[in-house]
Amino acid sequence: MSAHELVIRGATLIDGTGAPACIADVAIDGQTVTAVHRRGLASIEGIAQVDPAQMAGLADPGGARASAAPGRGHREIDAQGLLLTPGFVDIHTHYDGQAIWDSQLAPSSVHGVTTALFGNCGVGFAPLRPGAADFLINLMEGVEDIPGTVLAEGLPFDWESFPQYLDALERLPHVIDIGAQMPHSALRCYAMGERGGDHAEQPSADERDLMARLLEEALHAGALGLTTSRTTKHKARDGRHTPSLTASEAELMSLAAAMRRAGRGVLEVNSDFGPGEFEILEQAARVSGRPLSVLLIQVDKSPNLWRETLDQIHAGRAKGLDMNAQVGSRGIGVLLGFEASLNPFGGHPAWREALSGLKRPEIAARLRADAALRRRLIDERPDNKATRYLSGMLERAFEMAAVPDYEPDAANSISVQAAARGVSVWEVALELLMADDGQGLLLHPFENYTGGDLEVVRTMLEDPATVMGIGDGGAHVGTICDASGPTFLLTHWSRDRHRGPRLAIERLVRKQTLDSARAYGLLDRGMIAAGMRADLNLIDLPALTLHRPFMAHDLPAGGKRFLQSASGYRHTFVAGVETLRDDRLTGAMPGRLVRGPRSTQTA
Repeated sequence: MSAHELVIRGATLIDGTGAPACIADVAIDGQTVTAVHRRGLASIEGIAQVDPAQMAGLADPGGARASAAPGRGHREIDAQGLLLTPGFVDIHTHYDGQAIWDSQLAPSSVHGVTTALFGNCGVGFAPLRPGAADFLINLMEGVEDIPGTVLAEGLPFDWESFPQYLDALERLPHVIDIGAQMPHSALRCYAMGERGGDHAEQPSADERDLMARLLEEALHAGALGLTTSRTTKHKARDGRHTPSLTASEAELMSLAAAMRRAGRGVLEVNSDFGPGEFEILEQAARVSGRPLSVLLIQVDKSPNLWRETLDQIHAGRAKGLDMNAQVGSRGIGVLLGFEASLNPFGGHPAWREALSGLKRPEIAARLRADAALRRRLIDERPDNKATRYLSGMLERAFEMAAVPDYEPDAANSISVQAAARGVSVWEVALELLMADDGQGLLLHPFENYTGGDLEVVRTMLEDPATVMGIGDGGAHVGTICDASGPTFLLTHWSRDRHRGPRLAIERLVRKQTLDSARAYGLLDRGMIAAGMRADLNLIDLPALTLHRPFMAHDLPAGGKRFLQSASGYRHTFVAGVETLRDDRLTGAMPGRLVRGPRSTQTA
């Protein structure tokens, strides 16, 4: 018999189905897993094990169909002691612009992600009328904190229709697979022109028909869904609310009907879930006959709303509707630092006089040498709205260590430290930000953290109606870096958590692989079984470590962004090609554009 191209031997297999971990050998030929041989159940020391009752009804693609041990491979990997998981599927990113100029799509590609979907929250860059790029840049800059100068320089805007945008994405090879969704705001402004973003009127019947036709066209060309924003949090850089905020029920139903005619696509929604909102979305799901996926987070001003929304999703599922909630693996928090978009001292007159225009190491050196300048920054607080806003953030801010703690105890906040020392919270903040040559960071959690821990997130993760999302890779580049969520999901929830129960790693992997893939009809990935796509991670779980975010200046026009690295990923394969080895990208570019849902005989 001919040898396999690659055989991975003795791995601790977590296959994505939720089935208990086992020791296995896996063979890969071309882009496909061709054999899975299970030797027996595995014990993962120090990790919460699966309750057998939780496994009831879950498919195990091994079992009676398990193959014999694969023969030799042209390349073999001794994976004893390593976890073998499917590649992670991230359904909520904002690489709409970055994917046009950047093949690597970091940080997602260094955190085990092998498929990333973007076009979320109703914002993106197609369809696009000639001369209308500035408005979509203005919108993306405001909603997703991606600098307009970066987008203006990095994007050629040489497309008009959504299919043409897909063609532009396809021209550049990538490390990982990518997929795009139709953004409602861009669609609305294409049909209505500037009126689409003014919120003064609704589209005419002809304009609704045009939107519906363009959506059908995009879905048939490979768009994976339609996304819309119905939250007042989303505003363009010029302060206007996102165009889709005031879309009428008639407009939504017209688009839902287009999805039904196309017979494909997911309706993704970011909403504030005010009175009657979910009923409208449920009707849209009914009209479309397509899955509804909503973002689910806990907000401080209404800390129980997420539970009400999740109950509504369960009620909709009981009626036979396909619904899920996208959740994160941790609290959502903004980063504060000298180079961050939020620099607590950046608006201070003394900062503008002495430090404006200096690079980070120069800032740190000047502050170390000038005690009088430090005292001015600490003691001379301007009495204005910005100072009051930042003071409130610092009261609930935490130091980010080299290995960050994303479930910090309130007793460790910098305000508690300041009180214990009898100094201003501003003094503690300045000291911490000056650390590591000015690379110090503070974390201010503002969502999913009302109770001061991650118990709400644990409840979300355990719910069968949720899938992993809202990592926002490619967005909020100067304030947030949550694309590392898959790494945190494994390290914190299965191994490191000490402030509450941990979760079974088999279920965690399923959340980020099979469940995410199925949510978008990508049935050829998310599970390790013969016939499935060979998107795989080999992970040294005891060594897996998530490091503190750092600022990189590598965007077009000299733009900066937070990146975050991890150590412990021994190998990542995309379509059978090794893209990462020992935490470093190999330079291989097997990633391709995913056009529409995928099927496989095995799935």
